[in-house]
Amino acid sequence: MTVFRKGQKVEIYRKSKDEEWDNFMVKYLGRHGIVVDPDTSINDPDTLVEVSIDGEGTCRLPQDCLRVLESSS
Repeated sequence: MTVFRKGQKVEIYRKSKDEEWDNFMVKYLGRHGIVVDPDTSINDPDTLVEVSIDGEGTCRLPQDCLRVLESSS
């Protein structure tokens, strides 16, 4: 399981299986963004992650549609 951290660069790389996935989110597939509000206090895999998507603004997305592009050391 990936733990998302604030400032990580991510890609929305696939459609989520989560019930929170909505059809309008398809337009974000292949886009990159930066995690702005992970649920770091709980790290619940069912919690949505807030991502600032390049050129699109901010959206809360299910975790299973995201993958980290680079690690913060």
